[in-house]
Amino acid sequence: MLTDTQFSEYAEKYIDTVYRVAFSMLKNPHDADDVTQEVFLKLYTACVEFQSEAHVKNWLIKVTVNACRNVFRTPWRKVEDIEEYAQTLGFETPEQSDLFLAVNSLDRKYRIAVHLYYFEGYSVKEIGEILGVSENTVSTRLARARGKLKAILTEA
Repeated sequence: MLTDTQFSEYAEKYIDTVYRVAFSMLKNPHDADDVTQEVFLKLYTACVEFQSEAHVKNWLIKVTVNACRNVFRTPWRKVEDIEEYAQTLGFETPEQSDLFLAVNSLDRKYRIAVHLYYFEGYSVKEIGEILGVSENTVSTRLARARGKLKAILTEA
């Protein structure tokens, strides 16, 4: 079990990562907030002996992905307009806004692979372990996502 100091350090360090992964999957800031809170509650009460910082981060992302999957099973889940939400974010250039919207227009399975690979820096092997799929599946999803993004961004 973690000490309060360890928990505070991990929460401060990884809260943005957990939120970004949750938002990437759910495309809803309110659901992402709820999942983030749920994940850190599970961390606080977890009886897991973490071996390293990387182990903590992997554990948090795996728990986040599973919590997001649970949200998809709920019948009252709402999907918000992503363009309205994008306007509330402070992008420095229009290209960043276009990329954000393009990535969020992808199917969930492509979107989460892109997020974990490009934004969180995970390897194909690590993504496969987190998502519970093979490395070939992750590679295929990334390749298809790149193709879809290229098509979306060149037509815009």
